[in-house]
Amino acid sequence: MYKVLTIAGSDCSGGAGIQADLKTITAHRMYAMSAITALTAQNTTGVYGVQESTAEFLGQQLDCIFTDIMPDAVKIGMVSSAENINVIAQKLQQYHAKNIVLDTVMYATSGHALLRPEAMEALRTQLLPLADIITPNIPEAEALWGASIADRGQMEQAGFDIAQHIRGAVLVKGGHLVETANDLLIWNGQAIWLEGERIDNPNTHGTGCTLSSAIACALAGGAEMPEAVRQAKEYLTGALRDGLNLGRGSGPVNHCWAL
Repeated sequence: MYKVLTIAGSDCSGGAGIQADLKTITAHRMYAMSAITALTAQNTTGVYGVQESTAEFLGQQLDCIFTDIMPDAVKIGMVSSAENINVIAQKLQQYHAKNIVLDTVMYATSGHALLRPEAMEALRTQLLPLADIITPNIPEAEALWGASIADRGQMEQAGFDIAQHIRGAVLVKGGHLVETANDLLIWNGQAIWLEGERIDNPNTHGTGCTLSSAIACALAGGAEMPEAVRQAKEYLTGALRDGLNLGRGSGPVNHCWAL
């Protein structure tokens, strides 16, 4: 059985973060492991509180995983402090982790900032160079690039510029574009457009977590990068199309794990 580790924050409502990752990995029939960077009090309406793991305790979690069950892929999600970013980078290098998928989580779907401003430099210098692929959405790509993105041309320019500073691939997710849901993969100097239909489903809480976890699963299973991204995008599209509704409140969350 392939083994996938997620390093991310916990979402008590079950729709994003560690919970979405574990469900997605399990739905891919792989063995899911987790190292929790923070506890969050959140739901589909917003983030109401964050309690971070200490760097020491996060390091202990990673030691326990890597010295016992070596993962075939690693997905990294919400890490809000420079201290935790540094310990993750150290452990990934110490244990020669492979197939590293970095979801550059800076904001929750609700707009709440999840990355401290002082942690941005640590993200750039410590984690980005280790990743086999990073998966920024439009606002996150804008933060990494330093300029606004409004169309396909600017997505390509941003993707190529960001790719110059890392060793891995860059997936600029187009979900924030107005008319399409096309994503752009920069891989081996190529711009690969992944066409996608825009699903009429307002319940997008946790979609970024799910997509990056699905990419990690595909890489763990041996897929090359473009195919891994295609498989993950197809998985996420199918989940959104299913439109499972939990009923009450703003309620319905992304249920990619239910496929």
